[in-house]
Amino acid sequence: MRSLLEPRLQQAAQRAGAAFAVRFANGRELRLGGAAPEFTLVFRSAAAELRTALFGHIGMLESYFGGELDIEGSLRRAMAAGMSGNYASNNLPVAMRNRWHELRLSNASWDQAKKNARFHYALGTDFYRLWLDDPLMMYTCAYWKEGTRTLEEAQQNKIDHVCRKLRLAPGETVVDIGSGFGGFMFRAHERCGVRVTGINTTTEQVDMVRAEIARRGLGDSLEAIDTDFRDARREYDKVVSIGTLEHAGRDQLAEVVRAHARFLKPGGLGMLHFIGHVGRFQTEFFIREHVFPGGWIPSLADTIAAMEQAGLEVVDIENLRRHYALTLDAWAERFDRNWERIAALDPRRFDERFRRIWRVYLYGCAEMFRSPAGYTHLFQIVFSKSNITRDNYPMSRAHLYREDA
Repeated sequence: MRSLLEPRLQQAAQRAGAAFAVRFANGRELRLGGAAPEFTLVFRSAAAELRTALFGHIGMLESYFGGELDIEGSLRRAMAAGMSGNYASNNLPVAMRNRWHELRLSNASWDQAKKNARFHYALGTDFYRLWLDDPLMMYTCAYWKEGTRTLEEAQQNKIDHVCRKLRLAPGETVVDIGSGFGGFMFRAHERCGVRVTGINTTTEQVDMVRAEIARRGLGDSLEAIDTDFRDARREYDKVVSIGTLEHAGRDQLAEVVRAHARFLKPGGLGMLHFIGHVGRFQTEFFIREHVFPGGWIPSLADTIAAMEQAGLEVVDIENLRRHYALTLDAWAERFDRNWERIAALDPRRFDERFRRIWRVYLYGCAEMFRSPAGYTHLFQIVFSKSNITRDNYPMSRAHLYREDA
């Protein structure tokens, strides 16, 4: 297996300009890149070497999750080297596993979509509170405008930025599709005086938000509904969708976008905040198999085409890719710093395998968004139902950057 692994590892080191070492199961060590190693891949078994030879980066990562491979040194640099060195390219066995994943766990059915969402989002409020911002607990890309110092400030910035984009006004009705822990709902109501309905398919999060609404005595202005985000029961003045489109699934993009259109009153404004590809690519199998079952990252072009077909006008597009790298940096640092407290919540669930999966997820995604050659971005698309006019929307973006907007 070493004869199969060594050429690929050498090529990856050359393409990435990285220096690292590899220690095989028989004790032999290979040093690549010429300089002092930034990290060392330590194979603990011949099975891990075989798995890596057959499944590439997926075999390597799954060996790491199972403890048959260790990464000594900087995990961040290991993730960056794998991406820039193109070691994370898909091969046929991985593509076949990805297709099998889709057959088993497609989000096409509402029941399976709910199970998929709960796999990730039902890990408990206490878990997420230990590494998300406090108290909003926004689990999406923050907005690191100039002068921002903390994750808390960046997430408040993001919500305020969205509110300005949608020109939220007192008394308006807003639907928050995929409302998570309710951070947008509470801040938008407080800042803009809007009435917000949150749609969420993760029952545990809905229960948490309902309890917080009751605690604050905001039942007349806020509500949380436990249902699929395709369940467009009524129309609203404004539509907010932050981090939902990635969970539409491989073949449900048009269906979910149509639902967003049905939620919106004629003449209303909406915003899609989502991870999207520039070009058409397979969604990373590691993310689908171990982090977000059934998830699928759509292309920007396909999303815009679906919006056009649903009768929506694209008003504005902003790319916040660089902001997501900084957000993930903050999450990863807090996750590591609070790991002992996380593990103490439930030692059986939050074990060493879980820690390794989530560190790869957080650090790996940070490097994915940081990469200047990457094709995965974070978009905010403002849209309207029917064309905007000079009377109902500003002629420039100046309103977005006035603090009193």
